[in-house]
Amino acid sequence: MCGCGGLRWGWGHSAPSPMLLLSLLLSSAPFGLLGEETRQLLEFDSTNVSDAAAEPPGRPYPPYLLAEFSWNNITDTLDLATLSATFQGHPTRDPTKAFVNGSLAFRVQAFSRSGRPARPPRLLHTADSCQLEVSLAGASSRGNRSLFGLEVATVGQGLDCPSAREQHSIDDEYAPAVFQLDQLLWGPVPSGFVQWRPVAFSQKQGGRDSSLPCQASPLHPTLAYSLPKSPIIRAFFGSQSNLCAFNLTFGASTGPGYWDQNYLSWSMLLGVGAPPVDTLSPLILGIMAAALGAPGLMLLGGALVLLLHHKRSSEYQSIN
Repeated sequence: MCGCGGLRWGWGHSAPSPMLLLSLLLSSAPFGLLGEETRQLLEFDSTNVSDAAAEPPGRPYPPYLLAEFSWNNITDTLDLATLSATFQGHPTRDPTKAFVNGSLAFRVQAFSRSGRPARPPRLLHTADSCQLEVSLAGASSRGNRSLFGLEVATVGQGLDCPSAREQHSIDDEYAPAVFQLDQLLWGPVPSGFVQWRPVAFSQKQGGRDSSLPCQASPLHPTLAYSLPKSPIIRAFFGSQSNLCAFNLTFGASTGPGYWDQNYLSWSMLLGVGAPPVDTLSPLILGIMAAALGAPGLMLLGGALVLLLHHKRSSEYQSIN
C-alpha cells in the first residue's frame, strides 16, 4: 500500500517534507506505494460461519486483483491544502457487474505537523507520517453476508519480515471500545513503521455502532510475488529484498457488516523513524485522578475530624 523508510531506506539524515512524501506516494500505483502493496481484494461467504475467529472467515470467492483495476486520474482529487489525493478504481473486467455502482478507493494524506484526524480511529500522527484510508463503497457483494479483506505484501529486511507487535491500553477515548494498536516495525531501532487499530467501519461517519473487528493473519515470508518493478521501490529497498505477506479481514458474520450500507472503510498510519507513542488522554487522566484522589480526600477528611475532636476534648477541664 504505502511504505515509508528511515535512514537505511534512503532518506539521508533528515525526514522527507510532507510535500515530497506526498509526491513520492502519488508517483506509485495505488497497489504498490513505496514497498507495501495491496495485492488483492478478498471476499468470503460467511453465511454458515458462527465462529467469529474462524480462519478463513468463510467460503472464499475468486479475489479481485488490483493489478487489473482501472484507476482515476489522480489530478482530479489532488488537494494541496490537505496534502491528500484519492485513487479510485474498479475492475476492468466485471462479468458479475458487482462494481457497476461501486468503487474501491485509496485516500493518501501526508501531514505537516502532529495531530489527529477528525474521523475515527484518530491515530496520532507526526510530520514524518502519512495516512492511507481504504474504502469500498457501492459494490454489490456476491453473498448475503459477505466479508471483505485485503491481501498485503510488504518488503522485509533481507531474509526477515518486519516485526509485528500489539500494544494494549486502558484508553479508548479516540477509538471507543478499541484498546489495541497493531504495528509493523522495521529494524530494532525502527527506521519505519505501520500502525493501525484493529477496527473498520460500515458507515462513513465511523462510530461505535458501525465498528467492525479487523483480523490480521500472521506475517510470513512469501515467494509468490516478485519485488514490484517500480523504480522508486527498487531504489529504496534494492532488488534482493524479501517479500512478506499477510491478510486483513473486516467484520464478522455475527455482527454489523458491509451488507448494512454497502460501505466499508479502514485506515493505517505509515511513517519514518520510531512510531508516535500515545499518552493517556485528558479524560482518562481526569477519571484516574478522581478515582485515586477520592480515597486520599476521605483520609484527609477523617484526619481533620479526629484532630478537631481531639482539640475539643482537650479544652474540657477536669472537675477534680
